Formats: sequence, structure tokens, C-alpha cells
Amino acid sequence: MEVLLRDRKLWRNVFHLKKNRSSFWILVAEDDFPVYGTSYLASRHFHSINQKHNGQKSLLAYNNNDFHFYQIPFYTNRRGMSMVVLKILKGALRIRYLLLGGAIGGGYTLQKAYQEWIDALPDLTWMDKYIPKNEDWETVRVSLLSIRDKLQQLEIDPQYREAAESKLAKMKDWLDSRLEEAKIAAAKHDSYFTEDNATNVVSNAVTINALSFNKVEEKEQKKEQFKVSQINEEDLWEIEMKYQKELERLERENKELRQQLLLRHPTSQTSKKVKVSLIDMYSDVLDELIDYDVNYKTQDHLPRVIVIGDQSAGKTSVLEMIAQARIFPRGAGEMMTRTPVKVTLSEGPYHIAQFKGSSREFDLTKESHLADLRREVELRMRNLTGNQTVSNDVISMTVKGPGLQRMVLVDLPGIISTNTLNMASETKEAIYQIAKYYMSNPNAIILCIQDGSVDAERSNVTDLVAQMDPNGKRTIFVLTKVDLAEQNFTNPERIKKILAGELFPMKALGYFAVITGRGSSNESIEQIKQYEEEFFTKSKLFGGKVVKSARITTRNLSLAVSECFWKMVRETVEQQADAFKAQRFNLETEWKNKFPRLRILDRNELFEKARSEILDEVINLSEVNAKQWEDMLVPTLWNKVCDFVFENIFLSAAQLSRNDEFNTQVDIKLYQWVEQQLPLVSVEAGWETLQLEFRKLIERNKSLKDHDDIFDNLKTAVLDEVLLRHKWEEKASDALKVLQVNALADQSITDKQQWDAAVRFLESSIKEKLQETEKKIKELFGPSTMEQWTYWRYLNEEQKQRNAVKNEFEIILYNDPEHPAYLSEDELTTIRNTLQRSNISCNNEFIKSTWFPLYRKYFLKRILEKIPYYTKGFYLYKQGIDVQEYNEVILYWRIQQTIRITVNSLRQQIMNREALRIDKEIEDVLEEFSHNQEMKEKLLTGRRVTLAEELKRVKQIQDKLEDFIKALNKEKHEIGRFQ
Repeated sequence: MEVLLRDRKLWRNVFHLKKNRSSFWILVAEDDFPVYGTSYLASRHFHSINQKHNGQKSLLAYNNNDFHFYQIPFYTNRRGMSMVVLKILKGALRIRYLLLGGAIGGGYTLQKAYQEWIDALPDLTWMDKYIPKNEDWETVRVSLLSIRDKLQQLEIDPQYREAAESKLAKMKDWLDSRLEEAKIAAAKHDSYFTEDNATNVVSNAVTINALSFNKVEEKEQKKEQFKVSQINEEDLWEIEMKYQKELERLERENKELRQQLLLRHPTSQTSKKVKVSLIDMYSDVLDELIDYDVNYKTQDHLPRVIVIGDQSAGKTSVLEMIAQARIFPRGAGEMMTRTPVKVTLSEGPYHIAQFKGSSREFDLTKESHLADLRREVELRMRNLTGNQTVSNDVISMTVKGPGLQRMVLVDLPGIISTNTLNMASETKEAIYQIAKYYMSNPNAIILCIQDGSVDAERSNVTDLVAQMDPNGKRTIFVLTKVDLAEQNFTNPERIKKILAGELFPMKALGYFAVITGRGSSNESIEQIKQYEEEFFTKSKLFGGKVVKSARITTRNLSLAVSECFWKMVRETVEQQADAFKAQRFNLETEWKNKFPRLRILDRNELFEKARSEILDEVINLSEVNAKQWEDMLVPTLWNKVCDFVFENIFLSAAQLSRNDEFNTQVDIKLYQWVEQQLPLVSVEAGWETLQLEFRKLIERNKSLKDHDDIFDNLKTAVLDEVLLRHKWEEKASDALKVLQVNALADQSITDKQQWDAAVRFLESSIKEKLQETEKKIKELFGPSTMEQWTYWRYLNEEQKQRNAVKNEFEIILYNDPEHPAYLSEDELTTIRNTLQRSNISCNNEFIKSTWFPLYRKYFLKRILEKIPYYTKGFYLYKQGIDVQEYNEVILYWRIQQTIRITVNSLRQQIMNREALRIDKEIEDVLEEFSHNQEMKEKLLTGRRVTLAEELKRVKQIQDKLEDFIKALNKEKHEIGRFQ
């Protein structure tokens, strides 16, 4: 029956509408160029009519251009094995037409699209050098035409070719006989054909054809029965392998062409920014989720291929065959994979590998680069494991190359049965936990690797996979080392059961048999592929009797895994994006409620803000003037030297019995002081003053209204680290020494003002020491009589003894006001004997420890009594009268002048040198902290930080997911447009 179909566009689809195995429909355009489609498209674009034409129902169209609809007999059950031959021929011819049509039409269409795009631009002649010229496209077209010529030379067995030509000739005659009837029927019933009942008409037509073709099928079956009976399974296997080889050869040629086309892409910076691989975008999302801290129950359910198997089962070798490079370190039976390794496979013009975060590219076509890559992988594993055998930290790398299937695989440590002596005690359990963690993802594709050379009962991985994926909806089973399996197993039924899923309790989507080498680490990927091809071609066990050809070789495995991976990605990625969108909303709501007036700043952004504040506070040091620095330096320096000056210089000289020896003793002590201590002590005083002022600035800023206390710990840590590192310039102490020696050598007081200043300095110093002495005496001798009566305080035994000694000292000082600073042996003996008569026993050390504070108090009071005399003595000093009576004033004037000169020098050093050096050191410390994530996490804490961190991570993951979904939909749309 012939039906005339009309449509607005020139259709190049064939609508395969079959209701049973007795008939099918083919829609052919006017140029008799068939392309296959679906019944769904037919139901959308055709209307039906229940009007008979020559005893059969007919299909009509409703638009302009003419198409022809034919009814063709389809011989099925009773034709037996002849249909197998027709299917093989049909597949071969279909591949040939698809390759020829896609290559020639694709090249012409691509050239035309580029030309139309260029013509539409206003004035873009500058881009000519970035767009391939017509000569280049002509070269590609010639290359594609050469492939067509090679395909035309493809030889087919004569007996099958004759049968096919005979069938095609009969089919053509039958189609011609039905053409005119279809045109007449379509013309008569054109107006009655509507869209609503199109599907019913097609279904009814198929049913009628099934009945009308029965007789024709019986005749054809008798004619072909004899030829088909002579075809056996081995011949079919040989034919299938022959065509598979031819397809592999064409794939290799296509791989070379794709590499050339990739190299012809423009290399401008704009192109690099815009062109991002789809699989690389997906891999970036997975990298973001690796260390993601799960809150609000939003988990990582994005698909990836999990490669798991028993140790030494060949799982790493399978991954290398898929990546087409020997990229992993190898060991003789020992554990080599110690951490999860995420490998992202993508297409590119060059076969290269690159670690995440590294700029180095390893050329996988060079053995030296491969060796370096394997060493780098092993080194990274050792660094991650440390003292442990395995680690859950992930090593991420990308492998690019022409013809690679785009997917993300994760190689896990091999499952072991027991721990060995060189392993950590928890290694076995740690490996199980890592495997369960990755397989618990409901969308992870489990690539279960089983060693075919060992007994199936020794497998550990199959039970674990069955536990994690009991229905086998995302498991692909791979049997490795099947060449050894053929040698070891004489019973092929056992292998057949394994690959049919009847031996293990686990279930799987598919079962594959592969070979990953002969056990030598020196074999290249090409050598392994050649050996695998030769084995399956010659194998008696796998020669079509156990498994189909589509279920053998790592090439077919790679295609199947990639197809399953992208199918899972398309089904789940939008759900994952929605989950992160909901979590982002929850986190933003929490932020608005807890921190309504604050910007959302993560830890790194907060650190940068703190860095700016710290540097601003350092700049504020320049606002401190010279007077302020000197006012801070004087007390700091004097507090450091006052004890030494009083104890070692002043007292040692003042307590001498002869005044003429005072200056000699002072000069000796001062010289030693300058040579050994004073310059270094001065530098310490300057450094402490600088620290103190810097800390004051930080504390002062804390009192401001806009102060953010979240930075306090960080500022303190930075300041402490800087103070620990900072060293005052060594040449500064040398310069100070010269100034101090000159200042101490000057003993001439020039005016009354300086004299009075020296007297006041002496008086304040003596009073300060007197207060300290009285305080110490009170601790030693206990409360006074008044305090005992007033506050009901009592003396202990030691205090009673000291008060008894004190009474003896008062008698000695009363009798000898000019008594020296030390007691003689006779005086000690007298005091001890006197106390013993009062039943108070004490030794010489106890007496001396009581004497020194009492004598100091007595001596200091004597000096204070001379202060009025010192105040009036300037004019006598100028006239040279009783100069030695003023030795104490002259000493303190020399000390005062030295402090003044030292402070002035320190102030200049701080303002001109040290403040700038601290500024630089603070910048260095901040820079180091900025790269130390652990330090930042320690110093910047609190819910505000963690919430902002999580919100940023969720937002970043969501944005990347949405970008990936857009790119995925765009690719899907482009593929659908060209199909």
C-alpha cells in the first residue's frame, strides 16, 4: 500500500512503527534517503484516517511537501537465522551511511556555519587569522572523503553479499509496486487526516500489515532456509569480530582527525576563558564536595565511578587502560594504592596528566614523564598517609587526550583479608570504611573488579558490593586476567556463570571480561591492547560461546561505563542542585536572624579585613611625637638601671669611710657598667617601650564603637609573633656605648637648673628606695605595737627574734652614727651572746639578714637629711669649696645626663628605623598567616565565622552546579540539533 505524506519541511526521519514482529513502516523522503526515528515523532506530525484504500487502511498528510509511506514485509520467527545475517548487513550498511553522511555533511555544514557567522559580523576582519581558511576546510573534507573511499573498499563475504543483494532487490521491487497505491490513497484522504487520531491509524496499519505479510514470509523462509542452516556460531563470531576490528580502525583514524580539529581551535585568551570542558566543570564540583562539612543533611550524591576490588585484582590496571596510560606506581603483590585517587578523564589534543593545584603537565607519550608522574603519585600518597598505612585524603588529577571517554573515576585501596606486620593495626577496617563511604553514595557507579585467575570463593569485594548495592542498579562487574582464567579453568560453564551473574550473590548492570596485560610493568598500553585483541580473537573459551563481543575488551568497558556515568549524571545533577539551593536558603535565614547588620565575610575575608586594621594601627605609631616617646622612655630605662645604680654604684661608694675614695670607686663601677650592661639594657628599654605603645594602640582601638572583637585573638597572635622575631639593630648599641661613655665622663655641672634637677633626682631615688626598704622591714619584723593593739595582730617566733636583734642594732647605731655598712666579728659575737642570755638563739646569717635592711633605712634617712644642704650648695660647688661633700649629687647628675642622651638616641632609632622594621615584620607575619589555614581557623573562630564559611561553600557549590547544568543542557541541545 502507498500513502502520500506531506509536511512543511523536508523530513529525513524514518519512523519505525512496529506493533509486532510481522511488519514495520519506513518513511522515505523524495530522494529515497532513509534516516531512522521513533514512533513518537510520527505520532506528533501525522494525522490518521480510518478509510480503506484497496482493502488496506491508509495514512494521509496535511501540509505541502511530498513524502511516501511504504508498507514492507518483515520476516521474523519463521525465517530463522537468515534474519541474523540481514541484521549484521543492516548494521554494517547503517554504520557506513552514518559515517559517510556525518563526515561529508558535517564538514560542509561546519564550513557553511562559520562563513554565515563571519558575514553577519559588522567589521571583524581582525579575526581572520583566528578562523580556519577555506583551504583548511578543504583539507579536512578531502580526508573525510578518503575515509569514504576506504569504506567502499570494505569487502564482505561473497555468499552473504549475494544473499543481501538478492533481498534488497526484492525489497526494492516490492516498494516500487506499492508507491503508486500510496500516492493515490493519500490524495483521496488528505482532508480527513488529523493529528488527534494519528497514533491509532499507525497502530491499526501495523496490525493489518502483520496479517497481509504472513504469506510472503512463508515463501521467503523456504528460499533462505537452506543457506541459513549452514551458518554456525563460530562463523557469526568471526564476522562480528571482523567488523569490530574495522570499527576500531575507523575509530583510530577518527581519533587522529579529532586531534587535528582540536589543534585548529583559536588559541586567543578569550577562547581559553570561554571554552571550559564539561567534565572539568563537573570535576570542580566534586572537588568542592570532597572536604565539605555536611550540615542540614545535604550530602554529596553526585555520581562518580568507584573502582573497587581485592588487592592485586587489577583494578588500577583497568583504570590505566581506560585512561590509556600507565600512570600509577606498581608493586609485586604489595599495596600500592593507599589513598583514594580521583582521576578526571577528558578529551584534548595532547595526552597529558596534571595534578590539581599544580601547573606542571606530564606528557603521557614520554616514558620519562610517566616515570616522574608515578613517583609523584607515590610521594603524595606517603605524605598523606604519614604513619598510617592508608588515608581517606584524596589525590586529584586530570588526564586529557584525544579519544578518551569523559568521566570521573576514583581508585580506592584494595580490599584485604588480613593485616600484615608492616601495616597499621586498623588498616583492614580503615579500607572497609573508605570503600563503604564512597559506595554509600546512592548515585555512585561501582566498578567491581574481580580477579579471574583465582577461585571465585576467595573474593572479598563481591560480598561488600552486594551489601552496598543489593539490586545491582549501579554496579558493573569486570572479570580481569581472563587469559589466566582460560588456562586454569577447564570448565567453561564456571566462567559463563560468573559473567552471567549466576555465581556470585551480587547483581550488576553488566558483566565484562578484560585483559590488562601479562603481568609485566614494562608493557605499554598499546602492547596490552594488542595482546587483548589477539587473545579474544583466538580464544576458545570466549569465542562467542560465553559472552557477547560487546562485553569483552577494555574499550567496550570504557564506552559502557562512560554511557552509564553520563546517564546517572543527567538524572541526578538537578536534584543535587535543588538540595544545595534549599540549604543555602536555610543558612541565609540563620544569618539574617543572628547577624542582621553584618556583612557575610568568610574566614579569608575576615583575615584580610584584620590585616588592614593591624597595618593601620602600625601606621598610627608615626603619630607619636618625640616628646611622647621621651616621656615613655625615661621611666622605662630608669626602672631597668635604678637597682644597679643604687646597689652596685651608689651604696658601694657612699658607704666608704673616706670621701676621697668615692669618685674613684664610682668611676670604676660606671666604666664596667657601660662596657658590660648599659647599652644592652638601653636597647631592651627602647624595645619594651615600642611594644608597650603598640599594645596601647591596639587596646585603645578596642574601646571604639565600631570595634569588632572577632579580630582580637588574631591581632594578639600577630603582635606576639612579631615581638618574638624582632631584633634591635646591633650597630645601635655600639653607637649608644660611645654616647654613654662621653656622658658619664663629664663631671661639670654648668648651671643651677641642672644642679637642682640632680638634687631632685637624688631625693626621689632615695625616697623610692626608702619606701621599698621600709616595706621589706615590715615583712621581716611584723606589725608595730600600735597595729598589734589596733588590729589584734601578733608576732610569730621569727619576728620576735628579729625584733630582739633590732633592739641590739639600735644600740650600736646610737653609739656610732658613722658605723660602716658591715658588722664586725666581735659585734656579731656580742649580739649573739646577748640574745642567748635572753633565751634567744640565732646564728650569724640570721643576724646579718636582719642588719642589712635596718642599716639601709638608717643610711637613707641620713642622706635625706642632707637634701636641704645639697640644694644650697651649688655656689660652694662652683667656687670649689667642699666639693667632695656633694659627691652624691654629682653622681646622680652624671646618671641623669647619661639617661637623657640615651633616651634621645633611642627615640631617634625608634622613629627612624625600628618602627619601619616592625611594620615590615608585621607584613611578613600576616603574609605567613594568610597561607596557614590551620592558624586562621585557630585565631578566627565562632559561629559567625563557621556560618559564613558554610554559606560561601554552599553558594559556590550551587553556582558551579547550575553552570554545569546549563552547559550540560546546551550540549544536549546541540547534539539533538545535529542528529
